[in-house]
Amino acid sequence: MYSALPSITGKLELEYEGELKGGEAVARELIRLAVGRIFNRYFEGANLGQVVQWFDLGGSLKLDETVNSAGMVRQLGGIQGLMEKTKALGLTANEPDAVRAAAAEFILEGLHAHRRISRNEERGFGAEEKKREGPREEAKPERPNFRRQYN
Repeated sequence: MYSALPSITGKLELEYEGELKGGEAVARELIRLAVGRIFNRYFEGANLGQVVQWFDLGGSLKLDETVNSAGMVRQLGGIQGLMEKTKALGLTANEPDAVRAAAAEFILEGLHAHRRISRNEERGFGAEEKKREGPREEAKPERPNFRRQYN
């Protein structure tokens, strides 16, 4: 899907020229929203905690475009529980590797769309960064309202 970004952004530049975000950011957000909606149709209420936990425990994945489908399925199969979840999409173990890889990557994109895992521009997935609270500001003691006396 992301390989279509140049054609999408070319169309968006006319519409969003001058926006601070830029056409590519708008296109990425549109793709994220679309994937999220389709993902909900298949996985609303599904327990994908095992997949998310794999990333939270330090797992990461970088999908290389030069790897064949069988190699991709091997990589994606290393993520606990991921390939089993493709059954919700109607897939069986007899499906071609390309279909199984695409389905597993769709699940990862859906988890990214819902901000449960992170994704980088090099087709890599990792744990979602948790927001950390900054150091708390200690309450400053109120100073009495003193007026300086002048002579």
